[in-house]
Amino acid sequence: MKFARLLLAAMALSLSPLVAEAANLRIGVVPGAYADAVNVAAEEAKAKGIDVEVIEFSDWTTPNVALDAGDIDVNFFQHRPFMENAEKQKGYKFAVVGAGILQNLGLYSLKHKSFAEIPDGGTVAIANDPVNQGRGLLLLQKAGLIKLRDGVGFLGTVDDITENPRHLKFTEVEGPQLARITGDVDLAQGYPHFIVAAGTFDPTSGLLYSGVEDKLFAVSFVTKEDRKDDPTIREFVRIFQTSDAVKAQIHKSFANSDKLYILAWQN
Repeated sequence: MKFARLLLAAMALSLSPLVAEAANLRIGVVPGAYADAVNVAAEEAKAKGIDVEVIEFSDWTTPNVALDAGDIDVNFFQHRPFMENAEKQKGYKFAVVGAGILQNLGLYSLKHKSFAEIPDGGTVAIANDPVNQGRGLLLLQKAGLIKLRDGVGFLGTVDDITENPRHLKFTEVEGPQLARITGDVDLAQGYPHFIVAAGTFDPTSGLLYSGVEDKLFAVSFVTKEDRKDDPTIREFVRIFQTSDAVKAQIHKSFANSDKLYILAWQN
């Protein structure tokens, strides 16, 4: 009996380091497709010894504040240009550690069935943050509604509009709120996953979408620069990108429509 007790004690000691090494991650997301996909990956990660806490934010500023402060380990809500603009403005030192989802930005109207019906002096809602506003303006230019200053690219703002033949009036709105005001304007920039989450209208009803040419804008996993090689973070990204359950959830979150998103790590 004494030997058995000693053997059990030795086994407990030998197992204790494994328990102590259990990995933990705090991942910041925004509601909708990104949160849903990360939650599915978190379940699979748990089976591999990684405990993941998924923390939802309702805006596009706080997830980076929290990451910089160390309140979360990773966030999954932004694309590289957005991250680089935040670094420039706030002095953050971040790194992209894995590609995620490229959602196809759309232009939506609940009042008109085509761009030809947009009236003179019509109202247009666009994102109020740098880069995402530029993307919306580029899509409006592609639709033939405006013309931007040469070379401005996705960094353009409403001040860079050089031609506006229909005298469109622009309302700048926080990105996640665009889905909720689309019915109040003639045309709105829209993010399909927010539209799905809001349930306000059909996310596949866009008059025009961006596409794979916008791969630079894939929402990615971002961490602090000094943690870009963290093995636990890298393993979670691998789980996310290789999980069939994650892919199925992403498809569901985008209204089961292939025209609304692209898996950026596969393209």
